[in-house]
Amino acid sequence: MICRSIESRVSFFKSRRMGWAEHVACMRERRGAYRVLVGKPELKRPLGRPRRRWENNIKMDLREIDCEVMDWIELVQDRDRWGTLVDVVMNLRVP
Repeated sequence: MICRSIESRVSFFKSRRMGWAEHVACMRERRGAYRVLVGKPELKRPLGRPRRRWENNIKMDLREIDCEVMDWIELVQDRDRWGTLVDVVMNLRVP
């Protein structure tokens, strides 16, 4: 019973992250939030595993539903298709 709750929370947060990505991707380069979404840090990082960026998380979510797209930002412009993908992620079960 607890696992089901955790699964639903994870899928909820993934779908919210994709919804936020849609909102920001439609802004294009005009706003700072877009630069945060797709930008690469210019400063040196400490040793260890590189931190994941928001864009990497979105790409991982799309890979989980077998949607390999080259440019997901262009996919966002088709709101109907993107909405369908967000719904699929929302219903995704976590192993």
